[in-house]
Amino acid sequence: MLCCMPGVAFVPALLVSWSSAAFIISYMIAVLAGHVEPLVPYISDTGTKPPESGIFGFMINISALLGVITMYIRYLLIEKQNESSHFVRSSCNIFSLCIGLMGCIGMGIVATFQELSVPSVHDIGALVAFGSGVVYITLQSIISYKSCPQWNTYFVCHIRMAISVISCIAFIPMIVFASQISMTKIDWTPGEK
Repeated sequence: MLCCMPGVAFVPALLVSWSSAAFIISYMIAVLAGHVEPLVPYISDTGTKPPESGIFGFMINISALLGVITMYIRYLLIEKQNESSHFVRSSCNIFSLCIGLMGCIGMGIVATFQELSVPSVHDIGALVAFGSGVVYITLQSIISYKSCPQWNTYFVCHIRMAISVISCIAFIPMIVFASQISMTKIDWTPGEK
């Protein structure tokens, strides 16, 4: 089974490594340039001002592309497994892929339209990226359970579902708190709300 896609196992690892590097590098440049406070800034704040904005945008767009490739590989893997087991409808797999691709488009929007330059487009991109991401990993968790025990262990399924639940829980306060912000601004002065 795994021999049908030789050489693609590095793609998810590259996605995680590249994305982590994108956040860490833009954070370090933003802190060293004095553009953000070092204590837990928004990810988007670390990619708002030059020079880190260019690096952030470039690297996150590459991450979005790697995300598309990773999701497509996962789609193909499930299709191949499903040929012999018929554990999930093909339409569910396609729907999951489409939701994941929407999330990657949202990432590309976030990377291209900086937080302070075009805040409404940036925020819509973030909502699409995070919302689609939560739905995608939840659908993938469900597909994993349906493929047990032939293609997955229950341990892996439980881990995936735990990540899905944590993501869903984290998404709710993100929406609530983001809706409370009336103005996007990095630098605050004493006395401002």
